[in-house]
Amino acid sequence: MSTIERSGTFALGDRIVNRLGYGAMQLAGPGVFGPPSDLDAARAVLREAVARGVNHIDTADFYGPHITNQLIREALHPYSDDLVIVTKIGARRGGDGSWIPAMSPEELTRAVHDNLRNLRLDVLEVVNLRSTLGIHEPVEGSIEAQVTVLAELQRKGLVRHIGVSNVTPAQVEEARRIVPIVCVQNAYNVAHRTDDALIDVLARDGIAYVPFFPLGGFNPLQSSILSDVARCLGGTPMQVALAWLLRRARNILLIPGTSSVAHLRENLATAELDLPNDAIRALDGIAASGGSAAPRGTTP
Repeated sequence: MSTIERSGTFALGDRIVNRLGYGAMQLAGPGVFGPPSDLDAARAVLREAVARGVNHIDTADFYGPHITNQLIREALHPYSDDLVIVTKIGARRGGDGSWIPAMSPEELTRAVHDNLRNLRLDVLEVVNLRSTLGIHEPVEGSIEAQVTVLAELQRKGLVRHIGVSNVTPAQVEEARRIVPIVCVQNAYNVAHRTDDALIDVLARDGIAYVPFFPLGGFNPLQSSILSDVARCLGGTPMQVALAWLLRRARNILLIPGTSSVAHLRENLATAELDLPNDAIRALDGIAASGGSAAPRGTTP
């Protein structure tokens, strides 16, 4: 059994993926805008991820914009049969790098075609509608019109499966009444646990939950409890935070991002880290003690 296989597997639509995947957001330039300083290094990270068994890559054409999808294509196309590339739509970038809602039928349709072109795919395996009713956190409001657009693109054969992102439980239920939802992607980590109840509902129904900012995003998690557990287990605080997520629920799929091959290897080594029950109990107390959570000012 390879290292990454120790993390287990879970269904993502009609595909089975390793629970440790990779998020491509950090391959773009600073602020997820423009190209990285070293394009070859970015491609090397992608190739290393796949070589080590990653078969779930998360991306979006508004990263860069277009940069991460083009890097994925350059590094990995033609894609291996077991690789599942998940993208998201619902935002665009301003010339100053700002994040702008893009949820009209025309914008959503254009975004699907942009993803297809830049990834060089005939059909997108999974597309997440990222609600931008709130840019940095979920905000209540109907997403029926947007999900209906995606459902129509699915009927046309451009999208195989549909997910939702940056959404409330009510919006998840609304989307599920329109079309089967295969994954939910929200901010969640050991310190930021708003979605605890939602995760349990999704696990019961066999739907994947994909936490973004699993390590706190651009402001990494900081907690003395996390550091103490890591020291006792001989791991890093970030490995412990990822291992806690793997233990939290069987339907959680991880997509930690990095632009470093060394950091990628460290993240994937999380699969070998066993958390004893006393460590789990200690880590469960981080949210209650006010440990730092997801940052503001950026978007996944």
